[in-house]
Amino acid sequence: MTAATATTADTFRPALHYTARNTWLNDPNGLIFHEGVYHLYYQNNPLDNVWGNMSWGHATSPDLVTWTEHPVAISCDEEEDIFSGSIVFDRDNTSGFGTDSAPPLVAVYTSAFKPGSAHEGVQAQSLAYSRDGGYTWTKHAANPVLNRGSAEFRDPKVIKYDGGAGSYWVMVAVEATDFQVVLYKSEDLKSWELLSSFGPANATGGVWECPDLFQLPVDGDPENLQWVLTVNLNPGGPNNGSAGQYFVGDFDGTTFTSATTVTEGLQDPARLGEYQWLDWGRDYYAAVSFADAPDNRRLMIGWMNNWEYANQIPTSPWRSPMTLAREISLHTREGNLRLMQRPVGDWAALADPSKSFRLSETTIEDSTHILDGAAGTVQRIDATFTAGTADEFGLILRANGTHGTRIGIRPAQGTLHVDRRTSGHTDFHESFPSIDTAPIHPTGGAYTLTIFVDRCSLEIFAQDGQVAMTELIFPAPTSTDVAIYSLGGTAAINSLDITQFVA
Repeated sequence: MTAATATTADTFRPALHYTARNTWLNDPNGLIFHEGVYHLYYQNNPLDNVWGNMSWGHATSPDLVTWTEHPVAISCDEEEDIFSGSIVFDRDNTSGFGTDSAPPLVAVYTSAFKPGSAHEGVQAQSLAYSRDGGYTWTKHAANPVLNRGSAEFRDPKVIKYDGGAGSYWVMVAVEATDFQVVLYKSEDLKSWELLSSFGPANATGGVWECPDLFQLPVDGDPENLQWVLTVNLNPGGPNNGSAGQYFVGDFDGTTFTSATTVTEGLQDPARLGEYQWLDWGRDYYAAVSFADAPDNRRLMIGWMNNWEYANQIPTSPWRSPMTLAREISLHTREGNLRLMQRPVGDWAALADPSKSFRLSETTIEDSTHILDGAAGTVQRIDATFTAGTADEFGLILRANGTHGTRIGIRPAQGTLHVDRRTSGHTDFHESFPSIDTAPIHPTGGAYTLTIFVDRCSLEIFAQDGQVAMTELIFPAPTSTDVAIYSLGGTAAINSLDITQFVA
């Protein structure tokens, strides 16, 4: 649970992020806001804390901060594993699973058919429905409803399209190993007609998974709407392993056309840094958005892990957290359309005002300073820096002296980096100790960082959310220091505010 008290056996369980009580989780599925409640479904192994027995777990929240875990929503059986998918509120009862006065929720998920089943070796799309607001589910008797005879056809995200071409359901799914997003239409969620496909394009270093398609206003202008297609891939991220990318363009009800494609076909490895990434860190994957979020906000949650080491991270009895919810918006930056991300939630009830920390107008000169009164394990840090002569400057978090996770800015290279080589427990997998980088450029001469520190993670939002980096860390319980540093010269801290959360 999100506010669980850490024990010796459960040192790393987050205070701010959702985890299952004592089992494995991965991709968020079926995110929907319904009847005043946020529903988070997710890939879950109800029998263990490693991947397997894929079913849909379920949690709910009134505010995206506190979560309640519920029994497994859709279970695997002898015929199928329940892979990723989405949920829609079928308000017009187009499926016939409800009534006009009591329309159903409908889950569209991937059936991964097991050996011995009628569709052995195939991944196809199936339905389940709920008549009680999403707490109990019944599988459709005529599953699957969409079968291409493919072993890699998965992760359906269904939206309601209302535009020049008409009004109907649209499914975006993937042919994972072909690096293609495939689009279908339906009037009733049961019968599907192929519309088009998109890809390969940009990053194709691993299989494509978990797509999403939605509209956003540009710079807040409701008269200027653009479509955004997100697609995750594993491996092939900008810092190795799992990651998510996005394309901005147009969807006419049949075809998505990207205006931001850098490379058609298979990726050019030399251009990996030019692609548009949802998150540059190692641990943000399978991100999808909520259906029917209040006020037409686009809210997204990702799985905080990386398939390179996902089954080995040193947590018990649970394994894998979700990220914080993020509000996604689309803005023009230097003539280009870019997504911006900001964490969503009111954490005031979890804050301890008596332990807040503030520092302003401080110069660091080729040194490291541990900040008295700033130590903590669960924090929000808001910092603004101005570059001086230093080659590098920044923060060391969850530190023990100068050892910890280093978040540094290198102005000459235009990079933000996270160095977790001395972040704590790192030897559970050879690829975990890493230095991960993202592009960063000053705004008005300043660099701004908002960082959420939890017991096993950092979520970094730079330059008002233009750049995000999500990283797992596993520090010792005694590593609680916060330090500031510069290398090779001076840097200025304009402001540094730390909110301590009740751990």
